[in-house]
Amino acid sequence: MSNGTRTAPRCAALVGPYLSGKTTLLESLLMATGQIARKGSVQDGTSAGDASAEARARHMSTEVSVHTCAYLGDPWHILDCPGSIELAGDAARALMVADVAVVVCEPVPDKAAMLAPLLRFLDENAVPHLLFVNKVDQLGGGDVRVADLMTALEGVSQRPLVLRQVPIRQGRTVTGYVDLVSERAYRYCAGAKSEAVPMPDAVLSRERAARQDLLEALADFDDALLEQLLDDVSPPPADVYRQLSRDLADDLIVPVFLGSAQNDHGVRRLLKALRHEAPPVGMTARRLGLEGNGVLVQPFRIHHAPHSGRLAYCRVWQGEVTDGQALGPDRVGGIFALGGATPTKITSAGPGAVVALAKLEHAQPGALLSARGEAGTPLSWPAAAEPVHALAVRAEQRADEVKLTGALAKLLDEDPDLRLAMEDGEMVLSGQGTVHLGIALDRLRGRFGLGVAGRPPAVPYRESIRRMVAEHARFKRQSGGHGQFADVHLTVAPLARGEGFRFEDEVVGGAIPRSFIPAVEDGAREALSSGPLGFPVVDVSVTLTGGQFHAVDSSEQAFRTAGRMAVQEALAKAEPVLLEPVLLVTVHTPTEFTAKAQRLLSGRRGQILGFDVRPGWSGWDQVTAYIPQADMGDFIVDLRSLTLGLGGYTARFDHLAELMGRLADRVVEGHQAGYAAQ
Repeated sequence: MSNGTRTAPRCAALVGPYLSGKTTLLESLLMATGQIARKGSVQDGTSAGDASAEARARHMSTEVSVHTCAYLGDPWHILDCPGSIELAGDAARALMVADVAVVVCEPVPDKAAMLAPLLRFLDENAVPHLLFVNKVDQLGGGDVRVADLMTALEGVSQRPLVLRQVPIRQGRTVTGYVDLVSERAYRYCAGAKSEAVPMPDAVLSRERAARQDLLEALADFDDALLEQLLDDVSPPPADVYRQLSRDLADDLIVPVFLGSAQNDHGVRRLLKALRHEAPPVGMTARRLGLEGNGVLVQPFRIHHAPHSGRLAYCRVWQGEVTDGQALGPDRVGGIFALGGATPTKITSAGPGAVVALAKLEHAQPGALLSARGEAGTPLSWPAAAEPVHALAVRAEQRADEVKLTGALAKLLDEDPDLRLAMEDGEMVLSGQGTVHLGIALDRLRGRFGLGVAGRPPAVPYRESIRRMVAEHARFKRQSGGHGQFADVHLTVAPLARGEGFRFEDEVVGGAIPRSFIPAVEDGAREALSSGPLGFPVVDVSVTLTGGQFHAVDSSEQAFRTAGRMAVQEALAKAEPVLLEPVLLVTVHTPTEFTAKAQRLLSGRRGQILGFDVRPGWSGWDQVTAYIPQADMGDFIVDLRSLTLGLGGYTARFDHLAELMGRLADRVVEGHQAGYAAQ
């Protein structure tokens, strides 16, 4: 890809919790590098990062956006990742192709826990990352001490944090910073680079203590530096910078920078750190074990564009991709540079480039593609998240049903965290929450022009019986010519939960020819599709004990009808009972919210089975419980609201339980009313 320099592009991903200011930081970075002349606004819908209709309607990032810029001659790709926990999968896949991640957070110690899942993911995958404490102007006004903030952040990081700057305060206002490596002081200048100033006496003692902490943290990974410290020798800044670069690339430390994206404070210092310390693409490829010969490309996102068709957003790890080249089972049908409102078609892309490749119909996120074929998927590629929220979706116009199916297929191709299934006659779309599914519906309406409606999916209630009933049914019809005749005697009895359906034949003496008995079983199964309460019937046995036939008028259809009639009559007399599905739910949450999660479970008819430490997660618990599926509809919404958005759960069907009393009456009445309205 032509970029005006001989340096391979590097890739930085901007990640962090919702409202931390990632997209605002992107605007500042693009303006500082001359990519844009004026910063846009998230609230006004003019930011470069949130260009989609869904993002602008919500004033938040709803998908990974790719941007290109250059700083002091070095080309960069910046991936602006969504901050919503419901869109974390999209961010995770982008992080897998980044050379470095910039984790954006607020200077609020109580919100440090919100970084725990993200920092854990970065460390598990050895992605080099640094922290940018945004909104530093709030440090003074909120009387927040950097030491308290660092203590809170260290509690959620598996890697040691290395503070790179200390703030300079003037009264209650943060006016600048001291760089702890160069030991130079700077004053913030809105919209411009910071201005060098003399070191204030008031900050000198804090600067010396913080610098010593920085050097001691680095000495844990360098014996030569440790010896210098023991000999009370101050290492030169050049040596410290080299050590910082090495340790960052190896994901041994997490440098921490301060700034304010809204005011452009600290943004150029961040760019300088990225330029000198972020690893190049070759080092990232080696970290991922992707070294080899020839072209190697990895998709991380799929997008179906209105005019270009299916586009695979890819990172080129090595070699040069050209238009028309074979990659995996497909051939490249167009290469597009990303970074503006409209992708630009180019002829080739080299190592480090992030581009969109057209016509790779079989390429999936994570797959490694080469000119020799598909090289597989790395074992560390993040798995799709288990769904926690669902909607039954339908086209508002019957004529659009086929079109809806095709549009949903494209959405699922773009987003591995969406699932689609047919459940009890409904098309159920499931995902990570109300925001996630709301974005999917908006894309169906906006991008595909579909009128689509979504509502909570029906709970798959079932029914069974409490006692055995013997029943006789005779089907007789005469309308000229051959008639219809079948006579059956059978018993219907309850089975233990989970045994399903069992049919037994106890006919003796040839009362019913053997060829007609399977038809009786078929009729019995038809009767079980909807019982007296209106729901499928489970856990019953049907035993055929006798009957009669006519040599001329009997047929399979007649015995199927008689079998259905007999079972329907028997079910109504066998004390039908409503059954509701019960899920085994495991909730995971930070320890400080465990009690709230337990109260939430109990308030939804949950039977708590116990709680324990979440394996491998320091400071987290997990609670297991049985909960009726009917009470899980918006469970994730309430759970996240009680846990700073951090709580989550997994669930699986466990058993069916009897539902009685007024709750059962309401379910049956609601089902019958819905049936009558159809």
